[in-house]
Amino acid sequence: MTRGILLALLGLSLAGCQIIEPRYPTGPAGQSERVEVIERGGEAPGETERADRPASDGRVARRVAFPADEYAALEKRGNAAISGRLTIGGRPMADRPVAVAPVTTYSAEAAEQALAGRAVEPADPRARAYTHATRTDGSGRFRLDGLPAGVFYVSSSARDPVSGEMRVIIQQVSLGNGQSRRLELSR
Repeated sequence: MTRGILLALLGLSLAGCQIIEPRYPTGPAGQSERVEVIERGGEAPGETERADRPASDGRVARRVAFPADEYAALEKRGNAAISGRLTIGGRPMADRPVAVAPVTTYSAEAAEQALAGRAVEPADPRARAYTHATRTDGSGRFRLDGLPAGVFYVSSSARDPVSGEMRVIIQQVSLGNGQSRRLELSR
């Protein structure tokens, strides 16, 4: 079951909070599990800095301090919405977490580490107020309402039904006031 939870709420990690802690076990012959990106925007400030020292629990230490001023400038709620479907290999992924987190210097650092297959240490709890999460239904569909305008990471993870490997899916999207966006999170 722990393996099934691997990277479950990457987006929450990206924004700074984690409902389910990501783990990065190795696969056969000691190979790391593959992390994939569907779509990613340009380099974020501080993204090239890497925190290579592990924390006491095996996580990578954060180098970017929680940017309170950057988060204070963001809205927590709004009237935009994101809906879509999560599929792996064309198959819908039921009961999987989907998170929407604002793109910030703090979340960009966590995203880079996650995409490199490394979990970052737990983030500052103040970021939770800016992260929105839901779960997919039996058909892999999801919907999040009440989102503010801005640029976000929409993320999820699921086990590939063919290979058995966990797949991380991150899509960067921009939302305007009152806008509804439909996404296909797929691999």
